[in-house]
Amino acid sequence: MLTVENMNKTENWRSVALHDNLRVRAMILAKIRQFFAERDVMEVETPLMCHATVTDPHVVGIPVLFNRLGCANETILYLQTSPEYAMKRLLAMQIGPIYQISKAFRQGEVGRIHNPEFTMLEWYRPGFDHSHLMDEVDVFLQTILHTPAADRISYADLFQQYFSINPHVADVEVLSACAKEKMIPIESNLPDRDAWLNLLWTHYIEPRVGHERPLFLYDFPVSQAALAKIRDEEFPVASRFEVYYKGMELANGFHELQDSAEQLRRFEKDLAQRKQRGQPVIEIDKRFIAALEHGLPDCAGIAMGIDRLVMLALDCKSIAEVITFTFENA
Repeated sequence: MLTVENMNKTENWRSVALHDNLRVRAMILAKIRQFFAERDVMEVETPLMCHATVTDPHVVGIPVLFNRLGCANETILYLQTSPEYAMKRLLAMQIGPIYQISKAFRQGEVGRIHNPEFTMLEWYRPGFDHSHLMDEVDVFLQTILHTPAADRISYADLFQQYFSINPHVADVEVLSACAKEKMIPIESNLPDRDAWLNLLWTHYIEPRVGHERPLFLYDFPVSQAALAKIRDEEFPVASRFEVYYKGMELANGFHELQDSAEQLRRFEKDLAQRKQRGQPVIEIDKRFIAALEHGLPDCAGIAMGIDRLVMLALDCKSIAEVITFTFENA
């Protein structure tokens, strides 16, 4: 029989996070809101339950079942993986600069710096490109974390520095030779160039950058553009950046794609990859595409992990130290 006594013996009901850590977290959230208030960026809220989810094969949404009262049929909804699509629908209504601090949910992401339910900060700046947004993110980190000014380097220059290759044109044979030269363990045959680039990044470059000051890595390969614009320069690049600090990926930003037809093509490519991998093929978010067709203003946006931001502020090693309850004891 279940009693209060044996429940206390078998169930971990306490939060791992120290009271002081939760106070610091609350102070950081207040400072973030002050940062945006001073810049006249409006806070918004969008739904956590959505009729559609992302097509990205590397991001898996969490489905929920909903029953209307008096209706026998169940509706499948999804907990949002990011508020991005909904916020862009607001931007298409000419709402102006906006930010949001909200919960996001992703299937299977459990670990030292991952929790399937986490807190995300997103903000969007009409009239900015990704370079302007990097300027603001740098000031944001100096304000919130008291970091030194960030370093910046292009994706191409960083791979040239560590491997003496151009990652935008190097083929699989060249990339696999780089992995062997650096004695990077290869568990199985990798399917494409992006998988090889990711292997070289995660196993060799990432552990070596962004320790003394944040690093902004920008202008990614076009195959990794996601929702970013592509620029034709010496070779095409995606107007995208990521932020790394003390061995942790902190944020991902774009000069946002406005072309609805191109976005639809990218979503359809995602679905083809999902089918090839045996993943569920989901419906494309038609409301988001309709908003792009109506007209997204020229803008840049970024998604940043709040839990990781607090971990960096407190020099914590685990996400469990900065959130009230983890997946295991929620």
